[in-house]
Amino acid sequence: MPNERLRAAMAAGGWTHATLAARAQVDPKSVERWVNLGRTPRRVTALLAAETLGEDVHALWPALRQARSARAVSSELVALYDQRADVPVSTYTDMLSEAREQRIDVLVYAAVFLHEGFPRLNDLFRERAAEGCSVRIALGDAESKNVRQRGEEERFGHGIESRCRLAVMHYRPLLGVPGIEIRTHGTTLYNSIYRADDQMLANGHIWGVNAYAAPVWHLRRCGAGGIFDTYAQSFDAVWTTAKPVPEE
Repeated sequence: MPNERLRAAMAAGGWTHATLAARAQVDPKSVERWVNLGRTPRRVTALLAAETLGEDVHALWPALRQARSARAVSSELVALYDQRADVPVSTYTDMLSEAREQRIDVLVYAAVFLHEGFPRLNDLFRERAAEGCSVRIALGDAESKNVRQRGEEERFGHGIESRCRLAVMHYRPLLGVPGIEIRTHGTTLYNSIYRADDQMLANGHIWGVNAYAAPVWHLRRCGAGGIFDTYAQSFDAVWTTAKPVPEE
């Protein structure tokens, strides 16, 4: 697609392909492609050409604005898994085992695969709490309309409600353990979050897709205000709405 803004700027200043090419230190055929084919030059070349024409470089080549602000990979992204089923349970448990300084946060509807794959999960949480970690576990409220709706969307029927109840049963032995809190929430769950200090596994949820088939981001906090903190703040927001699981 021709770059009409560039064509007009050249015409207004009396610049030809050859004269602009000489100032920009490129071949005239390159300038011709900029104009007629809408090609975008390298940033250094574009800046020189724009300065010559007295124009804003981003007005002439908007793609350069996008390229400057975009990053191929976030510095916080450790790994990206195509689906949760690709993540070994040991990846979760190893990460949780490494928590020493701050906290462990778990935000899910059920995630019973953790107890099924690692029967010592409760012992791990007890050990971490004994070492001073704050452990917060937020499970789905089986009576919540959002939980029921998720089951309908994923064509899972009442199975998800049953798994929420099963999850509470799994974690119930931890009730009353110092440093560990267990609550249930009824929010729409956009992501399951598993945090251990400055590491996190975030399982994104996709409409109509079971969580095991949705992608997982492994994040490491690199500084304030990043992706990690966005998820951490989301957990805190849900936690304030959640209700403690009563002891029997």
